[in-house]
Amino acid sequence: MMDVEEKLNILAAAAKYDASCASSGSTRRAARGGLGAAARAGICHSWSDDGRCISLLKLLFTNRCIYDCAYCANRCSNNVPRAAFTVDEVVELTMGFYLRNYIEGLFLSSAVEHSPDHTMEQLAAVCRRLREERHFHGYIHVKAIPGASPALINTAGLYADRVSVNIELPSEQSLRLLAPHKSRMNVLEPMKMIARAIATNRDERRRFRHAPRYAPAGQSTQLIVSASPESDGQILRLASRLYEQCHLKRVYYSAYIPVNDDPRLPAPPGPDLLREHRLYQADWLVRVYGFTCAEILDEHTPQLDRALDPKCAWALRNLHWFPVDVNRADYEALLRVPGIGIRSAKRILATRRCAALRLEDLHKLGVVMKRAQYFVTCQGKSIAPRTLHPAALRAALHAGDPACVTQPDLFGEL
Repeated sequence: MMDVEEKLNILAAAAKYDASCASSGSTRRAARGGLGAAARAGICHSWSDDGRCISLLKLLFTNRCIYDCAYCANRCSNNVPRAAFTVDEVVELTMGFYLRNYIEGLFLSSAVEHSPDHTMEQLAAVCRRLREERHFHGYIHVKAIPGASPALINTAGLYADRVSVNIELPSEQSLRLLAPHKSRMNVLEPMKMIARAIATNRDERRRFRHAPRYAPAGQSTQLIVSASPESDGQILRLASRLYEQCHLKRVYYSAYIPVNDDPRLPAPPGPDLLREHRLYQADWLVRVYGFTCAEILDEHTPQLDRALDPKCAWALRNLHWFPVDVNRADYEALLRVPGIGIRSAKRILATRRCAALRLEDLHKLGVVMKRAQYFVTCQGKSIAPRTLHPAALRAALHAGDPACVTQPDLFGEL
């Protein structure tokens, strides 16, 4: 009989491939006699030696799967150690780890054992027991199982801070080839149902102060990149539609890691982390900076530039937009400048209300001048010559791109 520690070793390791475990966006205070709290700003993460985040207890409920997805380490045809928790075991692990100050919340996913409904019922039961019986008010992120009953997914949403469904592959064709037991509709329908439930709950809470909250941190999804042949443009357009139609908080991109020997899959030497990084940058431009997918990628440019971040690549194709006068440009125009991000754009607007900006002030306001210098003027002055040839400008921007020479920083100013 396998003990809980053995199960934990197997199922915590099996959960490492799921990247969509962000913990921000929810505020949940403990009631009298309760335990824990969730903060809107998220949980301060620490990292283990193998790179895993350990401030959330990140688990699969089980890795016993009835599906045989080509890209998945837990596919039913793989000869790997199998285990499954009980509801009681997950509840006790979560409470025990929290009381020892090892974690601040739970991220719970699962392979599909027996059926989607059976698995989803177990996940919802864990959430319900933590909230109702153990009065746990910390952060809970639970995965919705595609194909499960809407009632079971809805129950999980009433107890969890975030509910998410992983779409995994960008097209129906790739799903049919690599995950024939899954369908695009089985993934998209729960997403739309969760989006409707969140919107309805938001209206209810405006009218009734004590209405129960439904997934207050919203929903997210994960896309595997490079396991199938879709272009960056196809992936970005899919993500944009999901943001618009399902009101997702985040789409996570996970570089494909070869874990199976399957002729349907590519055999890269390792995960394409640079492509993953460029997709995150492009996603940020669409989600936060106001760019459209068509501005970043189109039918003539289906792939992101590997040598330049997407904003620099866009700027090179649209030099007629520049130079931008930082003392006159509005907020949207400032955000188009490489090297000026959201914080620095807001600081520029706030500072110039009091006095005209000088070139030497921009660095102090957080502007990354090694990129912005080619695209801005200040009181009629510029640092870099405006006569710089596009090829020379591209080379200069490439030399200053940290993603090409160091560990990608997903939070740097674009």
